[in-house]
Amino acid sequence: MAVRLSLLHTFVIVARSGRMRDAAASMALTPGAISQRIRALEESIGYRLFNRTQAGVELNAAGAALFASLNEPFRKIEEVGGKLANPSSRRIRISTMGSFAANWLVPRLPGFSQGSPDIDVALETESRIVDLRREPIDLAIRHGLGDYPGLDAVWLMAPELIVIASPELLRSRPPIRTAADCLAFPLLHEMDRADWRLWFQAQDVEPPHDLKGPSFSDDHLIVRAAVSGQGLALVRNVYADDDLRAERLTRAIDVQWPTRFAYYAVSTAEALQRPAVRKFREWLVEETAGLSTSPATSS
Repeated sequence: MAVRLSLLHTFVIVARSGRMRDAAASMALTPGAISQRIRALEESIGYRLFNRTQAGVELNAAGAALFASLNEPFRKIEEVGGKLANPSSRRIRISTMGSFAANWLVPRLPGFSQGSPDIDVALETESRIVDLRREPIDLAIRHGLGDYPGLDAVWLMAPELIVIASPELLRSRPPIRTAADCLAFPLLHEMDRADWRLWFQAQDVEPPHDLKGPSFSDDHLIVRAAVSGQGLALVRNVYADDDLRAERLTRAIDVQWPTRFAYYAVSTAEALQRPAVRKFREWLVEETAGLSTSPATSS
């Protein structure tokens, strides 16, 4: 029995994103509909394709083999469909992290739309790093050190993250004098488990391959875990202000903020040939101007 193409395409989208919710947003469906399609596909072929995890789903061996066969053919179909649907190239697809989209980008998008009503923005939120050379994404906003070989990356802003802990935890262990001293403590992570590693690298500390510690889906949960003494937290200062003032938390170390550890607008040279993409990137640079010190002006 032939398998419906819609089920195979849904499988590819879920495999790319790693989360049913993100795939649903990308396909303008409900997470329940996505789950039903995956279940129908697995029942049709007779075996499972994903393992369920706390963060979402991940491909098992059979799923990885199927994805390797389907991803590129569907990529080409999507590229052709995009050209047919947008002959004027006025629709742009932006990829970023959910937290950045919810807290900063989405509230400001009406301003871009008001100034550029002829450009449609399709916003996708994904925790994984999209392949801008192979996927139909025009521009990605990423948080990192700016190392994106072969791509055009523009520095946007570097909001300060601070290292916090409960006073009781700090009193129970040797004092923290350098960034490397933080490795002697349990670390509290966001779900992507990327921020601590990037922070250490920006401080010229090579972290171990496997950074231990629990992970949380929300910065507020990380703060609550820090208050209860579970470990060191690396969060934006706005999330910890109340607990710092109440002395339930304290800054564990004061270090010069690494401006390389920032948000970047990343794209290919080919994508930037499109006026709509260039205009959106220029708007991002204007919106972020002055929010934090840039590498060019920092001492």
